[in-house]
Amino acid sequence: MLFKIEKKLKNSLGRAGVIETAHGQIHTPAFVAVGTKGTVKSLNPEQVRETGTEVVLGNTYHLYLQPGDKIVKDAGGLGKFMNWSGPTMTDSGGFQVFSLGAAYGKDISKVTKITDPSLLIPERFDDSDAPRLAKIGADGVSFKSHLDGSIHYITPERSIEIQHALGADIIFAFDECTSPTEDLKYQEEALERTHRWAKRSLEEHKKLNTENKVALFGIVQGGREESLRKKSAEFIKKLDFDGFGIGGSFAKEDMSSAVRWVNEILPEEKPRHLLGIGEPEDIFMGVENGVDLFDCVAPTRNARTGTLYTKTGKINIMNQEYREQFISIENECGCYTCKNYTRAYISHLFRGKEMLAGTLASVHNLYFIINLVKDIRQAILEDRFYEFKKNFLKSFTFESQLL
Repeated sequence: MLFKIEKKLKNSLGRAGVIETAHGQIHTPAFVAVGTKGTVKSLNPEQVRETGTEVVLGNTYHLYLQPGDKIVKDAGGLGKFMNWSGPTMTDSGGFQVFSLGAAYGKDISKVTKITDPSLLIPERFDDSDAPRLAKIGADGVSFKSHLDGSIHYITPERSIEIQHALGADIIFAFDECTSPTEDLKYQEEALERTHRWAKRSLEEHKKLNTENKVALFGIVQGGREESLRKKSAEFIKKLDFDGFGIGGSFAKEDMSSAVRWVNEILPEEKPRHLLGIGEPEDIFMGVENGVDLFDCVAPTRNARTGTLYTKTGKINIMNQEYREQFISIENECGCYTCKNYTRAYISHLFRGKEMLAGTLASVHNLYFIINLVKDIRQAILEDRFYEFKKNFLKSFTFESQLL
């Protein structure tokens, strides 16, 4: 993998560049479509490609459990298996361990409110009666499959072995994702574990990467503590990773600070991926603070519930007002859905619980986000990023017509 910076954003950490992989180029900043189980939900690969998507991310945890990394390897790797000819990525499974372990049964996601006391997580090792499905130890994580209850144990070495079998162009070191509500003591313990696991992941990767076709990204953690974030960035940057992921479950109000702390330390010449973040306002924030890649399930997940992106904000297509609007979702949108269907028809599909509803909505939302990031990239190249950001965010209302 090669990374070339084409243009730097004045007075910030932002930049536009190109990542060269064995399966093609990724023009950065770029949005990575999430294909958790080897499919971007409700879309075929041709539809994904038509949105302008350059790279798809699969989920190591889910693909390991079903159909199994051996089957994916025997099929020729993730791209061949799912008929995707472009670049692919796989995450390490660390976030799924978090969501099945410490966060199990709690409403904690990649972005959470730090002010909600109900999200505080009790000491995790003693309450064995808790219904969580994963337990974290010094060497790895034992977890119970959400599919059939079978017990599995994943170490950093096993995570890397699975990801090499899945055959992605870019893979991630095994890490522990923590909630921003955790106390400092636990954040410190988890960070030490993540750093040990990073070194072990890298060692295993070097053994397996004999043809030097796979890039490994190390992950920076540290919660919302400035000292820990900076400590993690300093540690991870000294290791021989090809790029970096910025992990963690973030508090919305200080996500930009955490990203900036990290990217001021990480080496400029290597790409950085903000894991699991993809709302429009967060993308602008990330780009300005030096992020090159984003992935998030939000565009397609929102689409399947009838929440659609427009330049003035999100709309709920199930609202009464859209039943008789015989216009496209977004004026001047170039996606297949907007070129061929009306709000009224899509509203009808959702009300009728038709499968096509999720497909047409997902095509639009993915196209919207992919091309928003492409427009941001072009704005950087043309020295008009700040003007573009100001104009977009001025018209995009975050609490639009969903209430």
